[in-house]
Amino acid sequence: MAKENADTQAAGQPQAEAKASPVAEPKPTDAATPATPPAKDGAPTAASTSAAVDPNQPKKKKSAGVCPPRGKKLKKVVAANAKKAKDAGVLPLKAAVALLKTLKRSKFDETIEIHINTGIDPTQGDQMVRGAVPLPNGIGKSVRVAVFCQADKQAIAKAAGADVVGAADLVEKVQKEGFMDFDVAITTQDMMPQVARLGKVLGPRGLMPTPKAGTVIPANADIAAAVKEFKAGKVEYRSDKTAQIHAGVGKMSFDEPKLIENINVFVEAVRAAKPNGVKGNFIQGIVLSATMCPGIRVSM
Repeated sequence: MAKENADTQAAGQPQAEAKASPVAEPKPTDAATPATPPAKDGAPTAASTSAAVDPNQPKKKKSAGVCPPRGKKLKKVVAANAKKAKDAGVLPLKAAVALLKTLKRSKFDETIEIHINTGIDPTQGDQMVRGAVPLPNGIGKSVRVAVFCQADKQAIAKAAGADVVGAADLVEKVQKEGFMDFDVAITTQDMMPQVARLGKVLGPRGLMPTPKAGTVIPANADIAAAVKEFKAGKVEYRSDKTAQIHAGVGKMSFDEPKLIENINVFVEAVRAAKPNGVKGNFIQGIVLSATMCPGIRVSM
């Protein structure tokens, strides 16, 4: 009977709560060694970064095309030249050439460049301006000429001053070996079907022969005369997608009369190449500059 009363009393009482497991107390950290904060977004911690840097390794060189910082003296010269060109405004050709020569600040022989803003619509294919003009005083540098022609004309081209001469073998050398040691590519008309395969190679570099540029020689034309013109300083030009034409017309070391003569011949050749679809002013502005000099606006 006593056993039954004990069982009944135990059943009527609530079940005892389970004993909580003891919580482990944090271990004391070393006060002399501060904890490293966790990295955010997978960024390396200071400890891992310092461990990865090897002081014995040489410093990385600056990437190509990054100009070194200018000194105070150079900054003053550049600012003074820019102010002279701006204050001069629009000048006649003779005065512009004279001013440009006074702005020389480099030791090497700078190239004189001409920039012509045209009134063409560059989105229209029939308004593209392209051609070549032999300058009477050259451009002041040696031009490497490659000629694609058959065997019977290779000796003539070589005697006229061509640097590289060949036929199918030269086409294969350019296509497979990436040979590009030339500044102008000339081809005879009968070689054009083979040279056309080089469009993807020569086209982006502006070296693809075209009849407008005078680099495709007809069957009855004189290939020696074409080679001599380009070796002497025949300049190719073409309008870009901003409707502008850029070309080199001489060197800073040229005498002023020679520069003026070259510029006049170039501008007249561009004027003569005006497309029929252009209305209004064809040449809207001319700027002369040099490699390291600011631009000077010219009235012609």
